[in-house]
Amino acid sequence: MKVRLMLLVITALLGSLTFTSAAQAKINTPLLEAYAKHSQYLDIKISPDGTYLASTSRDDDGVVFLTVLNIEDQEIVSITRGKGKETVNSFNWLNDERLILGMAREVGSFEQPLPTGELFAMDADGENSVILSGWRAESGDRRFSQIIDILPDDPDAVLVYSTDLTAKEPFLDIYRMKVSNGRKASEGRAPLRAYAGAGVNVYTDTKGNVLAMVGADPNEDNKQIMMVRKDGDSDWEVAFESDPYTPSFTPLVFLSDDKTIVGLSTLETDTWSLATYNIETKKHEVLASHPKVDLSPILHSENGKIKEIFGASYEYKGIETMFFGGVKSEAEQRVLASLANTFKGQTVAATSATRDNSKMIIRVGNANNPNVFYMFDAEARKLVKLAESKPWLDDVEIPESKLITYTARDGLEISAVLTLPKGEAKDLPFVLLPHGGPHGPYDSIANIDSSVRDAKVLAAHGYAVLQPNFRGSGGYGLSFEKAGFRNWGTTMIDDMTDGTMYLVDKGIVDKDRMCVYGASYGGYAALQNVIREPDLYQCTIGFVGVYDLDMMFEKGDIPQNDAGINYLNQVLPKGENRDFQSPIKNTDKIKVPVFIVQGEEDVRVPKEHAFALREKLEARNHPYQWMMKSGEGHGFYKP
Repeated sequence: MKVRLMLLVITALLGSLTFTSAAQAKINTPLLEAYAKHSQYLDIKISPDGTYLASTSRDDDGVVFLTVLNIEDQEIVSITRGKGKETVNSFNWLNDERLILGMAREVGSFEQPLPTGELFAMDADGENSVILSGWRAESGDRRFSQIIDILPDDPDAVLVYSTDLTAKEPFLDIYRMKVSNGRKASEGRAPLRAYAGAGVNVYTDTKGNVLAMVGADPNEDNKQIMMVRKDGDSDWEVAFESDPYTPSFTPLVFLSDDKTIVGLSTLETDTWSLATYNIETKKHEVLASHPKVDLSPILHSENGKIKEIFGASYEYKGIETMFFGGVKSEAEQRVLASLANTFKGQTVAATSATRDNSKMIIRVGNANNPNVFYMFDAEARKLVKLAESKPWLDDVEIPESKLITYTARDGLEISAVLTLPKGEAKDLPFVLLPHGGPHGPYDSIANIDSSVRDAKVLAAHGYAVLQPNFRGSGGYGLSFEKAGFRNWGTTMIDDMTDGTMYLVDKGIVDKDRMCVYGASYGGYAALQNVIREPDLYQCTIGFVGVYDLDMMFEKGDIPQNDAGINYLNQVLPKGENRDFQSPIKNTDKIKVPVFIVQGEEDVRVPKEHAFALREKLEARNHPYQWMMKSGEGHGFYKP
């Protein structure tokens, strides 16, 4: 489906929405198919004793299956597939010989597989398989289950939470589950509910005790609450509570002392810093921060558990890392630092390691390099390439994506991803590609499977593409994100315009050949840009876009709970300003052809938005093209 969408997008751009054979002839269909195709290898993990590699791969029909390989003799010992439309959604090693899998399947008219809550355990050779939970469970457990923690000290058990499939706002029941037969022993009930659209995150210490959780306040679902306890028998108490977009602490993992939680924090900094919180002393400590961008932790594991913090990574002028001094595991830190230097400018992540850390599986990639999996042998100091996620792109000349900055009209620094075609960057046709969200997400150069993939396809056909992280985007601190509140259609759009004009003034793009294309909020921005700047662009393409801001309170999944309604009240303009910033109320200002693309099963931005926009355009006899795809939701899944 993505291939057809991108064909239509490029045809629209080339042919100004008149679908001529001349425009079609310029499209490189094999290239489109190469970019649209899902990654072949999704994940690779090594068994704790280093005997096996397990990997998830996708076949030509899009079905994900699990393969287990014996490392020593390079023999495949098992291949596991689901039944019918089932696919493997996740997997982990439980011990040296046994794995646990989470399943997904195509449900109803949706083409993208959805998690079923079923857990499936098996030996490495595929024998002794058992369905542990879900509607077909041999134990009779018909509940939705999800893994909380693998328990290295108890190789026959796993910690899970289960919820009632029929409950609207269920509490989480926590169990220690036997992976041989699915039998469960209760570990209690979480004091937080799993509200629609707002789950509960559960955190365990190194022994598998649930000592922290974060979720919506049971009495006020618009408020986030973090609860902790000193041990498995103690009472729960509130550590932090916060309203959305106010200073807060987000836990990630317990360290080996079973008291200290590593997390991301804005309690003392505007950007998300790397910090710790001690559940006994209540002490919060900032370890590192960046004045401009948010940080992510670099953690060290031993025996399947996080031991300490090695450093932090961030994305500013590129993908960068910092490593801390004074760590206990200096040798292991030097290995990670060396790998980060070897693959400088790329994201380096460890997917798994053996129990003694003698072998490690790492995933390396960025926006210009599809992910590659390697095995690092610490004793031999040897790096062995295992698999490429997209080997068919090896012979493709991938356009480069890079980070740039420019200054908005009010002096605010804006970061953006710029993707250019090969050759001279002068007087190029141009596509502005704003991201969705808009609050939280941001465009990145960390991964080719993000929205930068669309930019690559367009650049390969000769277009310069700008993906601005306008005010309101995530990744740049609370103040930057909140600067977009109530300004969806004004200063946020101005930031995009200023990015476009920056490239025009540099002579990189041709001001007479420019279009806007975006999805979700980006679809909103695609329309709002040509409303706010009616003479700047030559066409616009809205994909699963929001076009009626009032309708956001009435349709879709956001207004289904108080948290969603409070979010809309917080970020959307009010009164006359809402009408002024709502594309559906301002279609008379649109001068360019419009292409509307929508998934029929979209529950985030339902199809009524697209129909309402089409009706307004038809009433004015305004030129447009239309694509409504059955079986697709908020973004298209099929290639």
